[in-house]
Amino acid sequence: MARQLFGGVDLGAESGRVLVGKFDGQRVTLEEAHRFPNAPCRALDTLHWDVLRLWNDIQDGLRKAAQTHGQLASIGVDTWGVDFGLLDECDELLGNPVHYRDARNNGMMEQVFQAVPREEVFASTGLQFMQFNTLFQLAALKKQNSPQ
Repeated sequence: MARQLFGGVDLGAESGRVLVGKFDGQRVTLEEAHRFPNAPCRALDTLHWDVLRLWNDIQDGLRKAAQTHGQLASIGVDTWGVDFGLLDECDELLGNPVHYRDARNNGMMEQVFQAVPREEVFASTGLQFMQFNTLFQLAALKKQNSPQ
């Protein structure tokens, strides 16, 4: 079996990296191709992910991986998964995603639990309650009357 190469993008809360996985038919080995900072940026009073910089760093890392190792068979992406970017019907990003550490999430758990009992939320999600969970971020958008 020919050696196969796979790309991996790991976006953590404070850094990101692009990895190359090599499979020789029996073993998988990993090598870091590129590491980059993942720091939020403030615009007005809101803390955002710097999506365009992250996209550029990911592209740089994938280019480095391909130049060093050869063509990648596929690419997988893993992220810190509570934040989100909303897309329109043409798959265009509606706004820069807000960072989970943004203050808009403060107090949102309590407001959600006034509308839906805590037990019901847990029965539906099975998640530990943390103020930055996606549900509470969506509730913050609604509270702000966001056009998104």
